[in-house]
Amino acid sequence: MAHDTKPAFDIILWGATGFTGRLVAEYLARTQDTHRAKWAIAGRDAAKLEQIRSELVKVRPEFADLPVVLADAKDAASLDAMVAKTRVIISTVGPYARYGNELVAACVRAGTDYCDLTGEVQWMRKTIDAHDARARETGARIVHTCGFDSIPSDLGTLMLQDYMREKHGGHCDQVRFHLTRMRGGFSGGTIASMMDTLAAVKADPSLKKVLTSAHALDPEPSRGTKEERDLATVKKSPDTGTWTAPFVMASVNTRVVRRSNALLGYPWGRDFFYSEVSDFGPGPKGFALAAATTAGLGGFMAVSNVDPVRELLEKHVLPAPGQGPSAAVRERGLFEVKLLGEGQSPKSGQRVKVEGKVASSGDPGYAATARMLAESALCLAFDTIPKRGGVLTPASAMGMVLVERLRKAGMTFEARDRAA
Repeated sequence: MAHDTKPAFDIILWGATGFTGRLVAEYLARTQDTHRAKWAIAGRDAAKLEQIRSELVKVRPEFADLPVVLADAKDAASLDAMVAKTRVIISTVGPYARYGNELVAACVRAGTDYCDLTGEVQWMRKTIDAHDARARETGARIVHTCGFDSIPSDLGTLMLQDYMREKHGGHCDQVRFHLTRMRGGFSGGTIASMMDTLAAVKADPSLKKVLTSAHALDPEPSRGTKEERDLATVKKSPDTGTWTAPFVMASVNTRVVRRSNALLGYPWGRDFFYSEVSDFGPGPKGFALAAATTAGLGGFMAVSNVDPVRELLEKHVLPAPGQGPSAAVRERGLFEVKLLGEGQSPKSGQRVKVEGKVASSGDPGYAATARMLAESALCLAFDTIPKRGGVLTPASAMGMVLVERLRKAGMTFEARDRAA
């Protein structure tokens, strides 16, 4: 760390007054017995922060004195003062392309670790280009995508590769992600980020090249191969015999997993293949669901590119930032992912097939994401992990240490040989 003195806090939660920020604050409060972190909530509105603190008192009475830190996303001096007070910043303030630039820059200057929930590929590319070299010098670990996108993808792949190495002595040269179950929705913040991205591409068409590049987040971006293009149609999986459709977050997650492979030194090979789909099962029902999802997603993206329609959707249909489902709905949510891997075993000389499972209770975009983000920050603050600065991914920054932490927090990470 570049701090001259020991920071006052282990973690500062920036954006605690937003919907997801409140959930992260509640998670930190509920789990205080296990980690005993010195933490604070932060934002620009003192009255709203006081309200959040009063709500946390209902969870744990001792948080009546929880510290509150004031700063503004556009005021570099206030952000410098805030990040100097802590070892780790959690940011839930999106869209990040609009509100995240100054905070990341402040963390890089101070050598303060940082994690967020962004799924904005064009912004992540911008932070890599602007800050990766300096972050390596100061030791700041800037870790994007620490929620539903992209921890199940990134850490699920890492877990499967770890199993393959331990059991068979090799690596998977291909991994295919299948989202098999999901109950819940995307947060208002996620929707706002998607809409901001569409508007940004319309204003600057050159961004489309970044967003459509299979290796947009690699140290050296490249278009990739034709086979690496994200699924755009209904397709029957040759691995499972099930009907699959495009997965809306594949354009983010696949880039993150490929960046992990690059940052880790290509342990899975320079020709490592990774893809993501939504899986709807076999037979006519599976086909119908996959077809409906593909049509719905295509239609949504098409109308969202029309400015007046996008404005109407944002104003009257889609959840706004700061909005979300009730506690009961969040608790009923869940997700389950199957990862299908394949590679050559040096031990047997044969091709080996393995599979992994990543699952969690709780709405993926809210309850489960709050858990993943909070545990990522706790991992950065307390766990023994290799210290390397830079603009990183969950797998390259925290690796299997974070997998174990999330297992203890109630998530499922399992791997095994695939049945013949």
